[in-house]
Amino acid sequence: MIKSMTGFGRYERTEDGRRLTIEIKSVNHRYFDAAIKLSKSFCAFENNLRNILKKYAVRGKIDVFVSYEDMGSTNVSLKFNKALAEEYLECFREMEKLGLKNDITVASLSKFPEVLIMQDSRIDEEEMQIFFEQTMERACELFVESRIREGENLRKDILKKLEDMMIHVTFIEERFPRILEEYRQKLKDKMGELLENSQIDEARIATELVLFADKICVDEEIVRLKSHISAMKEELQNGMDSKINETIGYINHGKKLDFLAQEMNREANTILSKANNLEITNHGIELKTDIEKIREQVQNIE
Repeated sequence: MIKSMTGFGRYERTEDGRRLTIEIKSVNHRYFDAAIKLSKSFCAFENNLRNILKKYAVRGKIDVFVSYEDMGSTNVSLKFNKALAEEYLECFREMEKLGLKNDITVASLSKFPEVLIMQDSRIDEEEMQIFFEQTMERACELFVESRIREGENLRKDILKKLEDMMIHVTFIEERFPRILEEYRQKLKDKMGELLENSQIDEARIATELVLFADKICVDEEIVRLKSHISAMKEELQNGMDSKINETIGYINHGKKLDFLAQEMNREANTILSKANNLEITNHGIELKTDIEKIREQVQNIE
């Protein structure tokens, strides 16, 4: 599937008086860049959650927010995180060197994050890890579904722009022979004015026409541009036909499409540089505009 790098997935699971919510958001990025926000109590689960996420995404800046709540009032105990409290105190002593008064008290220290921890005495770490991983799997599935929906919108938009590009390419391709004929007629008219009744040298005109044709010829650029358009359509079609379980984490359509867009832009620039006709120039500009729009859209594809 063609997947956008922009996506959102949220799943909430309640079980045995515990509620776990995992929310995933992403935007486009060249590489896989994930930040998982967990409370210190569950930091040990981060690596496993990250590995699960990697199965569902290969690119994008992804933020994962994990919220855990125990809704039961029993079996909960208050724990003092001595190691973290000592770290806080050490930082305060360093601050004293700046000439600041250290007015920290037991009451104020206890208010700092994670110094006092509400801990569920029922927690079985292995059981809790499974609980987190299953919730993460479901959140990732919803996350990927949103990426696929957005990716399908991008696919349709790019295909429409490729059709618009072909209109301009076809016009340029068909207009080129007429430009040569028009130039040939101009040469004959000009030579006729200069030579008046003298015979016009057809060989000279033919030579000038060959030089002019070589200067403005865009045959190679047109062939390559049509080839790139065809390749991009094929890649978008392949993305649509792929099964979701075959694409998760493996096929990277975005980079290939980005490469094709760059090559299209190169050919369009060459066509514009050779253009000596207002109509071709106008169509070349429209061609460039469509390519730039496609490049922007492709940047959002995984």
